[in-house]
Amino acid sequence: MSHPSQPEPTAVFPDGPGAPQYQPRERFWPYADLPEAPTPEELAALDPDLHAALFGTTDRPFSFTLVFPRFDGDDYARAVEMARASAEYRETGTGDRFRHRARFYPRQAKALRDLFSIIYQLEGSEVLVDDRPLPYARELWLPLVWFLVLGASA
Repeated sequence: MSHPSQPEPTAVFPDGPGAPQYQPRERFWPYADLPEAPTPEELAALDPDLHAALFGTTDRPFSFTLVFPRFDGDDYARAVEMARASAEYRETGTGDRFRHRARFYPRQAKALRDLFSIIYQLEGSEVLVDDRPLPYARELWLPLVWFLVLGASA
């Protein structure tokens, strides 16, 4: 019979009686170098509803975010320059999963259109409406924003 403060042997050695293959530890955490706070990449990847639940709602206005990978061509440097000139710019991922994320507000409709005209055919490019991948974002939402460009030039 075991001491009351000691766990049952079957709880400590679930493989049955006999010598265990390894000595179990009271504390096991294989990832010793995890950061205490989420990284900017992790925060950028959060679902907007989860972000609001964890950190509260933001006072950020309605926005569109263009997400695009690296690509070959003369327009890449210009696309990155335009993305960096957006309201918020962030680079996420590494290697094949590297992405540029450029957030635009309605007052930046022309800059949004200019960058979109470069990256719209790229495989892996996305249009996020208020950080959400909505259906018809390219086909419906962005053309509605182009009316803002027409109104500003009139």
